[in-house]
Amino acid sequence: MRILGINIPNDKHLDIALTALYGIGLSRARKVLKEVKIDPRTKGDTLTVDEENAIRKIIEGFSIEGNLKREISANIKRLKDIKAYRGVRHMRKLPVNGQRTKTNSRTVRGNVRKTMASGRRKEAKK
Repeated sequence: MRILGINIPNDKHLDIALTALYGIGLSRARKVLKEVKIDPRTKGDTLTVDEENAIRKIIEGFSIEGNLKREISANIKRLKDIKAYRGVRHMRKLPVNGQRTKTNSRTVRGNVRKTMASGRRKEAKK
């Protein structure tokens, strides 16, 4: 089955298979299947054409894949343009949502600390 140019795996349960689409998680996939009245544990290759079309029709109503990615990047660009706190954090490539930075996100900040070896120096070869 293909939805918006993305192949949905046939060997997985439908609720898991629909999460292959960017913007559809497990809860949204289960809501779609509940709306269409399909068991989430069925496989993709056992669907009828009518069931596939019903799923496709509901999913195409959502903002997913390329449209969603464009929307998210536009929101981040807007925050950067108005110099909001979150936008400044995005510009500096720091955590945005209030995470601690003393011990986490060190590699992003360029503050990589190597663990110290034993205090002894290797003796020079004679």
